[in-house]
Amino acid sequence: MSNSKKVFEVQETETIGDCLDRMKKEGYMPVRRMEKPVFKEVKENGQVNYVPAGQKIVFEGKLLV
Repeated sequence: MSNSKKVFEVQETETIGDCLDRMKKEGYMPVRRMEKPVFKEVKENGQVNYVPAGQKIVFEGKLLV
């Protein structure tokens, strides 16, 4: 049962629907959606600042029996 969960990340070249279809083809059902912020490093006046650059969408899938 250790492989009953798997994490799927929405790739840059696909939509959320494409990711969900990929999960379904592999036999997984989405049980949790997580959005993680992505930051980029910007140097201004000798200081390093982090500014939002987007977000990463990740689904946790449960293996269908």
